[in-house]
Amino acid sequence: MTKKTDLDRKKFPEHVAIIMDGNGRWAAERSLPRAAGHKQGVTALRTTVRAAAELGIKVLTVYSFSSENWSRPQAEIKYLFKLLERFVRQDVAELHSHSIRIKIIGERSNLTRKLVKMLEYCEDLTKDNTAMTLVVAFNYGARNEMTSAVKAIARQVENGEIRPEEITEQHIAAQMGTSGIPDPDLLIRTSGEQRLSNFLLWQCAYTEFVFVRQHWPSFNSDVLESAIEEFRSRDRRYGGLASGTG
Repeated sequence: MTKKTDLDRKKFPEHVAIIMDGNGRWAAERSLPRAAGHKQGVTALRTTVRAAAELGIKVLTVYSFSSENWSRPQAEIKYLFKLLERFVRQDVAELHSHSIRIKIIGERSNLTRKLVKMLEYCEDLTKDNTAMTLVVAFNYGARNEMTSAVKAIARQVENGEIRPEEITEQHIAAQMGTSGIPDPDLLIRTSGEQRLSNFLLWQCAYTEFVFVRQHWPSFNSDVLESAIEEFRSRDRRYGGLASGTG
């Protein structure tokens, strides 16, 4: 296993984003109910957060519940929310003790007050922590995030705060849920799927993608480090020439 001290920090991802996919398929392969896959997925999340912190990753963003997930059966949604409540009760205090900041992005207007209060509790408790930031995309959709950003800038123009010709990429980024957070260097998607699924569309303009075959409940520190090694082998050009090209 790669040790933190062995890593070339110049080629190390500061921000890793993960699309946690395959809970249902993991359960189906074991003839278990989907709920078992979601429960094991929480265990994989605990393992991954711990591993990311130990590796010195500064920001870890996870796609936990998309705005499209509301179309799932109500029983499954209720169980997912119970897992969230359990995570808040059992895990947030430990994350806080390790100085991990929690930031939650996504739409809150259609959530219950109880759920919003849980999210606010996580953020308020950990807001001053500095070891790592855990960004949880909950009830999140990138197109909705971008639409909200456009509306916010339109209001600024309407109020005379800015002229249309003054709008820059920085103005747009400042209206995103991830404002103040660097864009992901590396995005990992589990379960072999190769698409973004409405996740961080603005932020992933120059992100390196690594797709792994393991379903999310089987994700562990070894898979994370393997994905990081793949990332470190890439030549990130940001639209320019490859390194060493004359």
